[in-house]
Amino acid sequence: MSIRRAIVAAGVLAATQSLGAQGTIPPREQQIAAAVLPLPAAGRATARVMGYGPDGKLVVIREGKGMTCLASDPKADRFHVACYHESMEPFMARGRALRGEGVKGDQVDTLRFKEVKAGKLKMPTNPASLFSLTGGAFDAQSGSAPGAKHLYVVYIPFATMATTGLPERPEGAQPWIMYPGTPKAHIMFMPGM
Repeated sequence: MSIRRAIVAAGVLAATQSLGAQGTIPPREQQIAAAVLPLPAAGRATARVMGYGPDGKLVVIREGKGMTCLASDPKADRFHVACYHESMEPFMARGRALRGEGVKGDQVDTLRFKEVKAGKLKMPTNPASLFSLTGGAFDAQSGSAPGAKHLYVVYIPFATMATTGLPERPEGAQPWIMYPGTPKAHIMFMPGM
C-alpha cells in the first residue's frame, strides 16, 4: 500500500471513529454506544435505539423496550443524544414527522398541542423520563463523551405549580416545571442536585 493510500485510509478510519466528524455516519455499534450513554447503566442494554442508516435517514438500528434513544445527528453542529420513555414515542415521532415536512421552531409544538387537544395525539398518563447529553464529542475508544452536559426531565403532561407544588420558573438548582399546563409540561432537574 502506498503512503498516500495509508494516509487516506487512516483519515477515513479516524472520521468514522468520532461522532464529532460532521457529516460522517458512524458505524452502527458506535451510534448505539453513544446514544445510550445518557441512561443509567442498568437501562442501556435493553433500550431501543434510532440511528442513521447509510442514506442518512433516521431508522431503528436496535430493537428494545422501555426507553428509546436517539443517536447524534451526523449533520448537526454539535453532539446531542437523548433517551426518553417509550410512552412519549407518539409525541416525539410526531415532532420528527412535522420537522421532516418543513415545520420549524415553535410551530412544531403549536401543531402537536392542537392535535393533543383534538384527541388525535395521545400523551402518557404516567410520568415519563428523558435523559440527554449535549456538547463535547463522543470518544469511541473510551465510550464516553468528554465535555457533554447532562439534562434530566420528567414529563408530566399539563402539570402546573397548582398540581405539583413545583415552581414554574428556575430558582437556583431546584427542580421546576417547564411549559406548565401544556402537553409538553415537564420537571427540569439540574445536574449536581
